[in-house]
Amino acid sequence: MTPRPIRVAIVGAGPAGIYAADALLKSDAARAPGVSIDLFERMPAPFGLIRYGVAPDHPRIKGIVTALHQVLDKPQVRLFGNVDYPSDLALDDLHRFYDAVVFATGATADRPLDLPGIGLDGSYGAADFVSWYDGHPDVPRDWPLEAEKVAVLGVGNVALDVARVLAKTAEELLPTEIPPNVHAGLRRNLAREVHVFGRRGPAQARFSPMELRELDHSPTIEVIVDPEDIEYDAGSIAERRAVKHVDLVAATLEKWAIRDVGDRPHRIFLHFFESPVEVLGADGRVVGLRTERTELDGTGNVRGTGRFTDWDVQAVYRAVGYYSDELPKLPFDPVSGTVPHTAGRVLAGDGSPRTATYVTGWIKRGPVGLIGHTKGDANETVACLLDDHAAGRLPGAGEPDPAAVEEHLRARGVRHTTWAGWQLLDAHERALGEAEGRERVKVVEREEMLRHSGV
Repeated sequence: MTPRPIRVAIVGAGPAGIYAADALLKSDAARAPGVSIDLFERMPAPFGLIRYGVAPDHPRIKGIVTALHQVLDKPQVRLFGNVDYPSDLALDDLHRFYDAVVFATGATADRPLDLPGIGLDGSYGAADFVSWYDGHPDVPRDWPLEAEKVAVLGVGNVALDVARVLAKTAEELLPTEIPPNVHAGLRRNLAREVHVFGRRGPAQARFSPMELRELDHSPTIEVIVDPEDIEYDAGSIAERRAVKHVDLVAATLEKWAIRDVGDRPHRIFLHFFESPVEVLGADGRVVGLRTERTELDGTGNVRGTGRFTDWDVQAVYRAVGYYSDELPKLPFDPVSGTVPHTAGRVLAGDGSPRTATYVTGWIKRGPVGLIGHTKGDANETVACLLDDHAAGRLPGAGEPDPAAVEEHLRARGVRHTTWAGWQLLDAHERALGEAEGRERVKVVEREEMLRHSGV
């Protein structure tokens, strides 16, 4: 009797989940006994972070979708969109239908920031704002943009995205895939100054060199760096010498610090050595931000100086990191926001690996690094899964017939989308864009997404 293919469920159809599928397809097991992969995604459309986490004016990054398309096009792979874990498909269900389950659910919430005044009206999480401008179906359609001066806390790429979208004009962003409600909202945006704050120095900023340089490409945005913020200690110099992208970022900031300030109508100020200590409020709303000046201690870290500055801003966006949602029936580390694991094998309470259960991507290692870094995560996790299969440590699915999971979803009344359905939605969005001279216009409403996916 010919052995049947290994049945694998991947929960999450973003880059992490699709890279895991790709690793399985490229493995020796894909030839014999073969692999059969089902990806489950709670959104009606695939691609996760690329569709709902990358700024719309970054088509270069969105081009990664082309490579992901090639994976989802494979006959061994099926896509089940609009399926929620665990309400539509619980852990016991997954183990019944599959030999192994890989969770690749990523991180969508904002990491908490313990700061006085952080709960005032006008204080926002960057992840929520990103979801709005990327047309996520589960967030409000409007966003308050009445502030003329805005603070962004954090010195990573998400902080750059938030600052850039706030500072650009709606017309600059119109050629992108932004939906009509986002364009209408940005037309009402009153922001003229955006202040980005980092508590350490230029050598400790976590910008990517290309993303940082792109900040200066807009004809309407003046990027300003204070020359007094260009400072390094021995630890900073060592990091510049050791890490090329750190040196490139510092060099770009140095260039901006010494140039004359131009007259573009919108301004982004990049502040270093300013540690936020309080969001100032009046009548329940943000009216300012208080920071403490810091100084380098010789190691690349900083200490407070006791000198404080109050900044006149009417909105504060915290871009201090993403945080993963806890997954029911799986262990969770609330500090790191990850599922405890060893090389991708989910751990039980006693520290032993849980049978046939794995993680990859941000739910595995935390929301750090670039999209491409999840390939290494996927390769490690899939190697463990296949090793467990070869060693006979996977008990095997009780109902491995691919039709069984479809029947389960049908019986529960779950209206799930498919890969063919995504192609229908993709064609519809591209047609909407073509009518306006754009590549795509993103559909926002979940029901509309389902309808154009043929559900």
